[in-house]
Amino acid sequence: MKYCKRCVVPDTRPGIVFHDDGICAPCHNQDYKNSIDWDKRWKELEKLADKYRGSNGDYYDCIITASGGKDSHYQVHIFKEKLRMNPLIVSIDNVGWTETGRHNWNNLLSEFGVDAHMMSLNPKVCKNLFRKAFFQFGSPTWYFDKAIYAYPLQIAIKLGIPLIIYGENTNFERGGSLNEDTPSALEQINNDVVKPVPWENILDDEITMKDVQPAIYPSQEAINSANLNPVFLSYYVKWSSYDNWQFARTRGFKDLEDTGEWIREGFMQQYDQIDTIGYLTHTWLKFIKFGHWINTDYLSTYIREGRVSRQEAIDYINENEHKLDKRMLQDFLDYTGISEEEFWATVDKFANLDYVEKRNGEWRLKDPAK
Repeated sequence: MKYCKRCVVPDTRPGIVFHDDGICAPCHNQDYKNSIDWDKRWKELEKLADKYRGSNGDYYDCIITASGGKDSHYQVHIFKEKLRMNPLIVSIDNVGWTETGRHNWNNLLSEFGVDAHMMSLNPKVCKNLFRKAFFQFGSPTWYFDKAIYAYPLQIAIKLGIPLIIYGENTNFERGGSLNEDTPSALEQINNDVVKPVPWENILDDEITMKDVQPAIYPSQEAINSANLNPVFLSYYVKWSSYDNWQFARTRGFKDLEDTGEWIREGFMQQYDQIDTIGYLTHTWLKFIKFGHWINTDYLSTYIREGRVSRQEAIDYINENEHKLDKRMLQDFLDYTGISEEEFWATVDKFANLDYVEKRNGEWRLKDPAK
């Protein structure tokens, strides 16, 4: 594994690009962001809002995809309070909630005064597909994540609300094949968060296409006919998850340390993706496949924003990046009905021995981050 000379992103991250100077694309993007005229970008956003505000009469002006987290609070603040839009929040219900997550979801709606539409996926189908996706290709939340991407577009088409607001452009901010600085989120379905697995590989006589409708991505023809315009807010404002967290706390958002509900083992932050417990077990599987996961992502961003040194990040990763929080794993096992023995046997099957090795019965980085 080779690491970016500025941050701690390795070259094993899918779609990552390293420039000739040994520095990754997201670090170069941060330099580029520092040179952007953000006042000009804000005026572009105001012009966009002017185009859609009132275009549906007294109906909703836009859809905001939101989970209730820190970024959701910031997105709704921008569009409801700063731009005076009338948004509809669209979300996919979690398969299980933390009390902190429930507080934040309810706080989002009451603090900003917005309507919300939440799709609760068929629990039988969801559980079945969690298991299949885990055993077949090591990505248990595949169906859930497909619904997160597909369902807001479905609702936008059905309700005639063409403007859809997303938060950050993940590939531009953190690395990936879709590295373009663009306002359009039309291509984000191809950002590698959801693997392009054909439906026929995972469905059967028990679960068919009629059972997975919330996760069916609209056709390009349907998107064009509805004049959908999904956009990234991170194109128009200088995006920082840390700053969004700090803002959200001023408006009633609470993190896991605020509530004391649960401090996640091996996590350098307790404010992101805190609305559910077992979900991040899926993300941990990136570690055994690619040798990195959530701490690498966040610490790399912190380096770019000047919040930690590279050496501090390296020390933390070498000590913690391999850890899988016990409560997180148990919640995942309880939900899916997978035994711990089955879980670790499947992990062993997908472990990439170029990047990780088993030491004292525990998967660790083969070579320390450096």
